[in-house]
Parts: sequence; structure tokens; C-alpha cells
Amino acid sequence: MKLATLNDGTRDGQLAVVSRDLKTAQLADGVARSLQRALDDWTFIAPQLEAIYQDLNQGRARRVFDFEPANCMAPLPRAFQRATGAAYVHHVELMRKARGAETPASFWDAPLMCQACSDELRGPADDIALLHEQWGIDFEAEVAVITDDVPMGATPDQAHQRIRLLVLANDVSLRNLMPDELAKGGGFLQSKPGTSFSPVAVTPDELDDAWKGGKVHLPLRSTWNGKLVGQPHAGVDMVFNFPQLIAHLAATRNVRAGTIVGAGAVSNKDAKRGYSCIAGLRALETLAGGEPVTPFMAFGDTIRIEMLNADGKSVFGAIEQKVTQTTL
Repeated sequence: MKLATLNDGTRDGQLAVVSRDLKTAQLADGVARSLQRALDDWTFIAPQLEAIYQDLNQGRARRVFDFEPANCMAPLPRAFQRATGAAYVHHVELMRKARGAETPASFWDAPLMCQACSDELRGPADDIALLHEQWGIDFEAEVAVITDDVPMGATPDQAHQRIRLLVLANDVSLRNLMPDELAKGGGFLQSKPGTSFSPVAVTPDELDDAWKGGKVHLPLRSTWNGKLVGQPHAGVDMVFNFPQLIAHLAATRNVRAGTIVGAGAVSNKDAKRGYSCIAGLRALETLAGGEPVTPFMAFGDTIRIEMLNADGKSVFGAIEQKVTQTTL
């Protein structure tokens, strides 16, 4: 099943069911006004949404309209909780090595996770609007999941059963603001502005064999200013799978329905697969030549993030954004 949230001028938008080929949609107003409402009572509401989905795909739906990703908000325009984990430890190791820091052995034993902003989640076509280029603007292509309720102390196996939806994310980072925040011993705050999400969220079964072991086994493509710069495989070199990330989050708290859990920038040890964030390339350049060469994003730059299945079809639709300058 594929679900989207259409911009109707309200904070939480209008839930819609989208066809498998991403060409048509139908409002779910008779079932659930918003995606959060659906998640709050998933066992009861999901079968009704699935019935609409089947009618859409089989040409039986009555209130069909053309699906336009540009009209989408984030599937969850605001979430009760969002957390992101460094599941691709190779990426963390590379970044630390570039600045002369060792990677503690504990990073391989349990995931590094942090809370993330969840009050303003951007749609797939929203501009990346910021005040200054000097902040070091970087895209960060990720895969994330949306959970049902997960009880405190849940095991990874139990957490696995509570994954309801998957999405793509552009977790925009302001790299030049990070050193000061890290030096203070806290997590990222100002260096992590609003994150953007794919037009649709999909249930795990939509991925068929590509969803196994709590991982998505497909490449994640990043196209910067029209040039394909990375297509690392999301299922390769992922040290901690999504059930492990969720269980780690739930170790000391109850995780409520609508929580978004990201896995961090997709990164492979094989550098030929390219990169999911500019910082990864700059780290390789620093290790090879002593300093980075590639600049961060500038106003006017564009970024496209998309995942294709084995048949070359878009699974989530594309995140397509432009970096713009905003004013106070």
C-alpha cells in the first residue's frame, strides 16, 4: 500500500491512497483524515485503506484523480517523535578519520542515535530555504521507517512487527555549524534544519523481496544539479537494521505510533557507488589529499533523491528540491 498527504492548507494535510505506479490517487477522507489518525488505529483502518488501494490498482476506484507529487506534504507533516541512528558505521568511521578522531569500538556494538526535529517536516518539492550558504549546506539521503506503538523494552523481533511504513528522507545538514555543537558535547540542533520526505510512504510488503532482515535491499540514488553522484545500496554495510534501531530507542521509553526512525546517510565501503551526502566525499578527499575539494551546496542548487525497484520503477516517488535563500 502507498499513502501520501496532500496539502490542503491545514497543518496535517489530507490523507490519500496512491496507486502502485504513482499515477493516480484517491482521498481517504471517508476512512482517516490524516496519516497520524490512521496510525493511531492501524489495525482497524489499514484494511480499509488497503481496499481503496486494491480498487485503485484494478481500475475500480470511483473518485480517482491524477497524483501530483508536487502537491504533497511530508507523509507525516509533523510527528510526535523522530530519531535518527548511525546505522552505516562505515560512514561514521570515515567522517571521524577525516578529522583525526578514532572510532570507539562501542560504535559497532550498539547504534549511535539522537533525537531530531519533528515539528516541521518538509514535503518532497519544498525548497531548502536557508539564510546563509556559509553554513555548509549538505543533502543527506536516507531511508526511514514509521512505527506503530512499541512498548518499552521491546526486542528487535517485537520491534520488527511494529514497522508500519517506510519513507525516503533528505536530512539536510549544515556542516559548518556542526563542529561547535560537537565541541560542546551535545547533539545536533542548529546544524539540523527541517528534513524533507518522499511523496509517498509505503508498507513493507510493497518492497517484495527487497525488504528482508529489517533492511531495504535497493540502491538509493542521489542526483545533484542533474548529475548522478551516488547510488549506494541501502542493504549493504548497514550494521544495525531497523528493528535494532527501534529496540534501541525503546530501551527506556514507550515509542508511540507515528514515530519516525531514520538510519542515517546510506553509505557503502565501495566508494565507486558514490555518496549520499557531500560530507562523505569531502572526507575521502581529505584522507587522499589532505583537504576537501568539493564545495557544499549553493543557492540555486538542486537535489533529487529516489529509489528504484528491480524493474526500474520508482518506489516512493522522488524528493526534488532547490536550495533557496530566505530572509528574516
